[in-house]
Amino acid sequence: MDIKLTEEEKIKILNSDDIFGIMQQILLRENKIDQNREHFWVIGLENNNRILFIELISLGSVNKTIAEPMEVFSFALQKRAVKIILCHNHPSGELKPSEGDKDISDRLIQVGIIVDTQVLDHLIITDKSYFSFADSGLLDELKTSTKYVPKYVLEQRIKKEASEIAEKKNTIEIAKQLKRNGVDNETIASSTGLSIEEVEKLRVRKK
Repeated sequence: MDIKLTEEEKIKILNSDDIFGIMQQILLRENKIDQNREHFWVIGLENNNRILFIELISLGSVNKTIAEPMEVFSFALQKRAVKIILCHNHPSGELKPSEGDKDISDRLIQVGIIVDTQVLDHLIITDKSYFSFADSGLLDELKTSTKYVPKYVLEQRIKKEASEIAEKKNTIEIAKQLKRNGVDNETIASSTGLSIEEVEKLRVRKK
């Protein structure tokens, strides 16, 4: 369900406080019965972080709601959002993310990487406060998870990392050879792409 926004709510998001301010008002618009059920929203953003839309993906029970990746990202792709923020409420007032909250975040982050739609944050809100996956560092932690990464994507990542490591080793060997030949550090850095600090740390036997 598309949430109707006022012009004042179509703001540029600078931090998690901005999102909470809007989502708190949206939650409080609900009648008392629905406030006691878990909601899962997706906030779509333009490239400059201005809100494009807020969509209610699911309305669950007192302690559970479901968010399927197809539903989450279909709205984002249809409305050309390049970034999204996930948000759901905890009627219990408990802000600590459950294992289920972490799991769905992990899954949606990985799908977002595949469809090139960045998940910027996931907020758990109550009528008084919120928990931000991004602010807590949990979002970055989940980005490194491989639980929901397809095997072919994982293989591509491993190959890319191996190639980058091999390229780095080759670059270092070239830099060492230049250093042996008496080339100054600045020239070595500019020609190899290594930093001055990296070049200075290289230990070689000069000819």
